[in-house]
Amino acid sequence: MRTDNREMQYMEPANHAAKSVLMGMLIGGAIGAATMWLLAPQSGEETRSQIRDKALELRDRTTDTVKDTVSQAKSRIQDIGGTVSEKANDLKERGKHIVTHQLDSVAEAAESGKKKVKEY
Repeated sequence: MRTDNREMQYMEPANHAAKSVLMGMLIGGAIGAATMWLLAPQSGEETRSQIRDKALELRDRTTDTVKDTVSQAKSRIQDIGGTVSEKANDLKERGKHIVTHQLDSVAEAAESGKKKVKEY
């Protein structure tokens, strides 16, 4: 249960960053398009064509940025998953070692007890 919370903590900043970048790009694109439209010295058709081209360019950049952010988030999740698996395996091996050691100690104590009983 605790691992899920940690994974969510790592994912939340990535999601927040992706949203922030996307919103910044959209707002910047809208402001740029409006400014270009208002200050353009060319005809309306040329202006509309430029706006259309810039909108497509902005869409492509936004798509690339979102894809990059998603791939980074997936990579982080895989890293976290690998780390969690490694730690779980380490703990499992430690547990086996401790149990084996304890069983050996109990066996030695039982053997010692048998010898004492036979001596009497």
